Amino acid sequence: MFEWVGSPEAWVALVTLTALEIVLGIDNIIFISILVGRLPEAQRNFARRMGLGLAMLTRLGLLFSISWVMGLTKPWFELLGMSISGRDLVLIGGGLFLLFKATHEIHNSLEGAEGNDKQIVVTGLGSVLIQIAILDIVFSLDSVITAVGLVEHVALMAIAIILAVLV
Repeated sequence: MFEWVGSPEAWVALVTLTALEIVLGIDNIIFISILVGRLPEAQRNFARRMGLGLAMLTRLGLLFSISWVMGLTKPWFELLGMSISGRDLVLIGGGLFLLFKATHEIHNSLEGAEGNDKQIVVTGLGSVLIQIAILDIVFSLDSVITAVGLVEHVALMAIAIILAVLV
């Protein structure tokens, strides 16, 4: 499992992958900040820490299940002359969720720009944490697929994800 420790190439890959995870994780931080900012002041620090912890756990879960997702290439059905696989459904669902969330956030920010002074608060902490977990799965798919393409050892990928979240 840790046979890579003595390999200089593995250490270069770890540094490269960690830097990549940090850069690709910026979108996660932006959405966590937006969602946490909609909570009451007293809950924000806790939600931010929990959100980052959930983000790390969901990314690690995605990493460990990526081989299953990447294996869903067999067509399940055909739509408009195109074969649709399980992987396609996961990517389409994630994309639609992102479009919905982005449209919702843009709408809320434009309402605030018109002079509407009321504080928009999400129904609760649980709602924010669930949204963070779902968004992290969608945002992390690209970075996890890249990690699988760059590095052979799952342990290296997991360490890079943990280091990126800590940063």
